[in-house]
Amino acid sequence: MEKIQVEILGISTSPASNGAYALVLKESGGSRRIPIIIGGFEAQAIALEMEGITPPRPLTHDLVKNVLAALNSHVTEACIAELKDGIFFATITLADDQEIDSRPSDAIAIAVRYAAPIYVSESVMKEAGFVPEDDDNLEEGEELDEEEDIASQQIPKEPPRKLTKLEQLEADLTTAIKSEDYEKAAKIRDDIKKMAKGSSVN
Repeated sequence: MEKIQVEILGISTSPASNGAYALVLKESGGSRRIPIIIGGFEAQAIALEMEGITPPRPLTHDLVKNVLAALNSHVTEACIAELKDGIFFATITLADDQEIDSRPSDAIAIAVRYAAPIYVSESVMKEAGFVPEDDDNLEEGEELDEEEDIASQQIPKEPPRKLTKLEQLEADLTTAIKSEDYEKAAKIRDDIKKMAKGSSVN
C-alpha cells in the first residue's frame, strides 16, 4: 500500500457541523489536503496534546499510551488506510509491527502523543483529498478560519459516538478557553472537579 505522510493543518468548527469538528490533514511537502469530521471529545484530545496541556486525569488516549508503556510497547505510526461508503478506516502500528484497527480520530489522537508519523493511503488521498484553489499556506496546527465553513462541505465522516457528560464538559471547556470566555471556563472546570470528586468516592 502506497502511503503519504501528512501533517495536522488545523481543526475547525462550524454552526453547520452540529457540534462536530473538521480535522484537516495536509500532505507533507505537497498541497493536497484531506478533511475528516470528528467528534468534540476526539478534537479536544488532539488539541490538548498539540498545545502541550496535561489534563488532571488521563484521557482515554493517555490511558492507551500508559497501558502500552506498561506492556513495553509504543505506537510507531498511524495510517488512514481505507474509505468505504463515506467512512474512514485507520490503523495504528505498534513497535512489533502489529497493526490494530482504529477510527482515524483515535489513531491520530494516540499518534500525536508519541510524535509518531501519520499517513494516508494514496487511494484514500485520491478519493477524498483536494487541492485548495487559494493555498494560504497555514502553519501546521493553526486553526482554520470558520468562514471557510469546511465542515459544512460533503466530508466523509466517522460513525457518531454519544459523548458522556464528562466528555461534553471537557469539550465545552476547550471551546470556552478558545473563545476566551474565562468566566464560563472557570465554572465548567469547577463542574468537572465536582464530578471527578464524586466519581473518586464511588
